Amino acid sequence: ETLTAILSPLIAEREAMKSSELMLEMGGIARTFKFIFRGTGYDEKLVREVEGLEASGSVYICTLCDATRLEASQNLVFHSITRSHAENLQRYEVWRSNPYHESVEELRDRVKGVSANLSSRQSLPSMRSL
Repeated sequence: ETLTAILSPLIAEREAMKSSELMLEMGGIARTFKFIFRGTGYDEKLVREVEGLEASGSVYICTLCDATRLEASQNLVFHSITRSHAENLQRYEVWRSNPYHESVEELRDRVKGVSANLSSRQSLPSMRSL
């Protein structure tokens, strides 16, 4: 019973996610896309590690865009892909070298959550490409 009580909300959330829809405006026409989740086995922690992002408690929540938790909570529909693995590598270099001698907060804002060591992963493809 305890296991059921713990897992029931998680199962319900996953079921709700399976029927999620995304509305995007493309060329002035509103389009609706339905999410189809497959059991890939990848989780947020693994994706964040491979992409070199801060841990899941980071202000920046997305591996595809620069959305913060606050921005995402205010706008649940319209987001765009603004980040690639190559750009994450560039942002890591800025984080590592701090060429503008910024404070930690300024630097974190500049690199939008990228701070993990990517040097050992430079030849690996992004999780999105798998």
